[in-house]
Amino acid sequence: MKVIDTIALILVIIGAIVWGLIGIFNFNLVDAIFGTMSVISRIIYILVGISGLWAIKLLFDND
Repeated sequence: MKVIDTIALILVIIGAIVWGLIGIFNFNLVDAIFGTMSVISRIIYILVGISGLWAIKLLFDND
């Protein structure tokens, strides 16, 4: 697996865990650590979103 694929997969997993925490406990881990919509938390959300789009490509790879 390429490095970028691994990074994207890790960020997608982190995003899934964050959404799970929000859904189950109404607790946003990213906001708790970095502040509500701070620059860093926005960057994290953007990276997780881009990783989710990249993960679509992983569905169609024939490696």
